[in-house]
Amino acid sequence: MAGSPADNRKAELLSAPVEHIDIASFDARPVIDAWEKMSFTSRDAARAARIFNTALEDQDCSLFLSLAGSTSAGGCMHVWRDMVRYNMVDAVVATGASIVDMDFFEALGFRHYQAKEIPDDRVLRDLYIDRIYDTYIDEEDLQACDATIKEIADALPPGPMSSRRFIHAMGEWLAAGNARKEGSLIEEAHKSGVPIFCPAFSDSSAGFGLVKHQVERIKAGQPYVSIDSVADFRELTDIKINGGTSGLFMIGGGVPKNFVQDTVVCAEILGHENVEMHKYAIQVSIADVRDGACSSSTLKEACSWGKVDVALEQMVFAEASSVVPLIVSDAYHRGAWNRRKRREWAKLFA
Repeated sequence: MAGSPADNRKAELLSAPVEHIDIASFDARPVIDAWEKMSFTSRDAARAARIFNTALEDQDCSLFLSLAGSTSAGGCMHVWRDMVRYNMVDAVVATGASIVDMDFFEALGFRHYQAKEIPDDRVLRDLYIDRIYDTYIDEEDLQACDATIKEIADALPPGPMSSRRFIHAMGEWLAAGNARKEGSLIEEAHKSGVPIFCPAFSDSSAGFGLVKHQVERIKAGQPYVSIDSVADFRELTDIKINGGTSGLFMIGGGVPKNFVQDTVVCAEILGHENVEMHKYAIQVSIADVRDGACSSSTLKEACSWGKVDVALEQMVFAEASSVVPLIVSDAYHRGAWNRRKRREWAKLFA
């Protein structure tokens, strides 16, 4: 039996799933080598690739991946997963949307879709389709994700906890046979001992599930789970203190960027003398430096705050999905990751 016109229209709009790029399936080294002999953003991206490879070759360096924006929904989800899988990343700091609405969402078996056409957004609202630029999400699937977050929260002991601890529980839940799609960033990080932090965790699908969890517990006169962002900052600083030399690979800006940079300052405030600024730093962003915001502040500016050294830093002003897969593919094929020891910083909090 044919569906309703609305059902048919929704199915038509959600007919082209986003396919995530595989950085191991192609060798970007010739492109990076060629970019190095060019100018403008090409040469900046090539220098960023060289800095990243140098950081991977440094056996004393712990690497942080900072994620903001919607690149995971747009086709880079497996890039971040593979950076963990191939030992290019030792900790992740991200927006809640990157981790929950995108990565965990697809681990549940749902998809993001290419918007081959974009009708009036009021039409999309009537069809329960959410839009990210030229990418669609089925709102009904997203609400199922909300409900799953609530289910995980309901099973945890009540009380405050870092987002890292809650995401660890999400990884355990997926690894216990609940994943409909194997190889999510959350599950891969769980298996590899790579902690994930979301300092604004509730600003995502997780927020809806956690609010519903708390409201039901309050009505029942029972204690509930809450997310402690101060614990996030403390735990992330613990990694910086224990790790020593460090590098940053930052996509976009926002809270994740500032959060991971501030670990140097926090370590100093806690009385740890001679804390190294982040030695290696790459930021890929299209934020305009003229607006004076954190997302657009340059890495050189961060040096004035005692956060990032300026010898091995590179800003790349580009939309991340257009250059980062090439930078990471270049690193994969050069192979320095294969000689690194795994830090497994998650064990700090066992």
